[in-house]
Order: sequence, then C-alpha cells, then structure tokens
Amino acid sequence: MRWRTGCLHLAERTVVSRGSTVIAAFSTIVEWYDFTLYLYFATVLSRVFFGPGEASLITTLAGFAVAYLMRPLGAIFFGHIGDRYGRRTSLLMSVALMTAAMLALGLIPTRVQIGPAAGMMLLLLRCVMGFAVGGEYTGVVAYLLEGARPERRGLITSLAAAASEVGGLLAVGISALTVSLMSNADLDAWGWRIPFLFGAGLAATVWIARSAMHESPDFDRQRREGTVPDNPLRHTIRTHPGGIARAFAISALGSITYYVGITYVPAFLNTAGAFSERDSLWLSTGAAVMVILVTPFVGATSDRFGRRKVLIGLCLLSAILPITMFALMASGSRTEALAGAIVLAMVAGGVSAVGAVATAEQFGGEGRLSGLALGATMATAIFGGLTPYVSQLLLHRTGWPPVPGLMIALVAIFVLPVLLRMRETAPAAP
Repeated sequence: MRWRTGCLHLAERTVVSRGSTVIAAFSTIVEWYDFTLYLYFATVLSRVFFGPGEASLITTLAGFAVAYLMRPLGAIFFGHIGDRYGRRTSLLMSVALMTAAMLALGLIPTRVQIGPAAGMMLLLLRCVMGFAVGGEYTGVVAYLLEGARPERRGLITSLAAAASEVGGLLAVGISALTVSLMSNADLDAWGWRIPFLFGAGLAATVWIARSAMHESPDFDRQRREGTVPDNPLRHTIRTHPGGIARAFAISALGSITYYVGITYVPAFLNTAGAFSERDSLWLSTGAAVMVILVTPFVGATSDRFGRRKVLIGLCLLSAILPITMFALMASGSRTEALAGAIVLAMVAGGVSAVGAVATAEQFGGEGRLSGLALGATMATAIFGGLTPYVSQLLLHRTGWPPVPGLMIALVAIFVLPVLLRMRETAPAAP
C-alpha cells in the first residue's frame, strides 16, 4: 500500500522543464568522458608516468581502482548536500570540483620531468576526480527520476546512462584519434594532454549550463511539506535497509558488466588479443556506438514490461555470454573481436539503462541520494573500480583469456536470486 501511495504522489507532482531534463541528462556525457578517459588511455599513461612494462600497466589500473574507492565518500558527501540542500546545488558543486581536477591532470609534469613523483600526483588527482564523480551520476539519476512522468521514468532516466555512453564513446574516439594521428614520441611527450584539457573545457561548459537548471520537483515538495531529513544518511539506513541491499546488487551487476565488458576491453585487446593500441581503441569505439543505440530502447522496455523482468533477462545473459565473448576477443580475428566487444557492450548498456531507474526507485524522495550512495555507489567502487585491475592481474597470472568473462558470470549468478525476489517498481508495468 505504501508503494502504491508513493506512485500516486509521483503522478500528481510537477515535472521539470524539458530544458532542465536535457541539461541534466546530457551533462553526464562530460562526467563519463572525463572519468573513463583515464582507462582508455591506460597503456599510454602507464608509460608516461610509471615507465615501460606490464607492471606499469597494472599500477595504472590500480590507480583507477584506488580512485574508485573515493566514489562512495564523494557520493555520501554530495548525497548529503543534495538531500539536505537540493539536487541542483549538489550537481553544481560536484562538476566544479571535477573541472578543477581534470584541468590539473592535463597540466601535471611527467616521469621524465620530475621522476616517480609524477605518478603520485597522477594518482592523487584521480582520487579527487573519483570523489567528485561520486556525486555526479546518482545526482543526475535522482533528478531525472523525480522530474519525469511515472509512465516514462525508465526511458527518461535511461538517458543518463545513454548520455554517459556518449561520453564513453567520445573518450574512446578522441583517444583513438589522438593515438592514430601522433607518433609514439609526440604522444608520450605532450599529445596525451590534449584529451584531458579538452575534457576540462567540457566540464566547465556543463557548470555554466547547470546554473540554469530548475530544482527537482520532489525536493521542492519536501521543502514545502517540511519533510527534508535533518540527517539523510541516518534516515535512509533506518527506513530503507532492504532498498540499500537491492541497489547494491543491481549496481554490482551493472558495474562489472560495464567496467570489465566495456572500458577494460581496450587494455584486454592490447594485451591478450595482440591488437595495437589504435586498433583496440577503434574496435571499442564501434562497441560504444551499439551501447548508445540499445540503452534508450531497454529503458523504454522496462516501462512497458517492468524493471524486474528486464533485469532478470539481462542477468541471465550476463551469466551465459561473457566467457565466450572474451575468448572471441582473444582469438586474434578482427571480426570475432568486434563481435565479442559489441555483444558485451550491448548487455552492459542494457543493465545500465534499467539499473539506473531500478536503483533509484528503491528509495523515497527523502534521502534518495544518500540511499544511492550507500547502495549503488558502494557497489560501483567494488565491482567497477577494482575489477579492471583484478581482471588484468588474473589474466597475467593464469594466462587464460576468458577469465574476465568468468568474473562477470559469477557476479551475475550471485545477483540473480536478489532480482527474482525483488518487487516490481515500475508504475505502468503489468
């Protein structure tokens, strides 16, 4: 009964303007460009900041993992701001910090210039970036959910995932273009800075655009009714413990399929698949295009058939397909590698699309961002940031190319029982 009343209330509230929706959805392009660029450029950054060799690549991927551990802290901090003082305020603060970190990363000296201290500076700035990103995606997802009509929440909220894939496409595309147009000497000397400085400019543009956004209607409702929680984190832990657990499980599946099945793929192709940096990045670009196409479709499908059914289907695919797809990508055949990358990317894009709205619907408006911080972002830190590093480490130690696919399959098997027991949250679902 409580859930039905909540859905009725959502139907009665005012939606946000189309302009604010567009700004919120497509600002995640910059967020994901800035954050995933590091992973797509991992092989280059490893040489520039840590020296040649596979050990340097593993260190660079470990830096990605360490930075991801900052995401839950950032999500809790910015979630408190968003739940206490407004979604718009939180989103402005997080993108301002992201702009500063990205600009500094594009300007720092390299190992050749100052020695090992360069690597430490790189890792420190990545931690700052991770802290800032912690408040970005969940804030945008909550904003879109709260501003959409109930029967279109899956489609509208999936725009955040689709736009993030555009950001990932932009990152891998610019990475591939930069690597293709430069000699290795110029790339290592100064060319690697260009994509990062470009990202800093994009982030500054997003801050300007977000300053024109309206506040979330649901947060306006909370202020009007006097229900804004004094301590959002404590409120969410007390009222939605089950929602936190379900959000964690859904996000665990979404994170490992995305970060192992998409963003780790260029490094995998470059090492296990024996592709050049240029070829592996172009193959990943093709896969990223498919993700953008499939994401809104899956979001709309979840509006029609429900989050639970769609998530269960995608979870089964995540358990069955990845081992074979990683074996295909390691075969050395360009066609088979592209097919494997596209299949993995489509599954990951689908999970991200429906997972965004499904995790946000586990919580009421009061304390929603804090709930996402405890559930979704905590899972992302573990199953997103750590898994590329663990994948490369296991690949190095076992010599078995499908091992990253096995990691995805195991997570899917453990998440499936949670999805089978999960209550449907889509208002228009049968």
